[in-house]
Amino acid sequence: MATDRKWSGEVTKHSIVLDLEEGVFTWSDPKKIAKSLKKSADESSRRKAKPFQSAMSMLNFYINRAGKNLKPERKKILEQAKIELRKLFGK
Repeated sequence: MATDRKWSGEVTKHSIVLDLEEGVFTWSDPKKIAKSLKKSADESSRRKAKPFQSAMSMLNFYINRAGKNLKPERKKILEQAKIELRKLFGK
């Protein structure tokens, strides 16, 4: 189990698909998180999916891996970032 936690932590810190800004998932502004994820997805040459799907997948991955360890306030911010991400991509 410790290996899984370490693996998922490494993925969010060192994504091989998106070059994420340092601490993006710890920011308190959902719009800023969404803009950063969009920028990372748009600029990535390693992603296999379209930018929207890549950005949303990374955000969902982080939320799902944090699971019940994610504080309600943090989850609310990240869920709002999903809404902002949809707006930025016109979805």
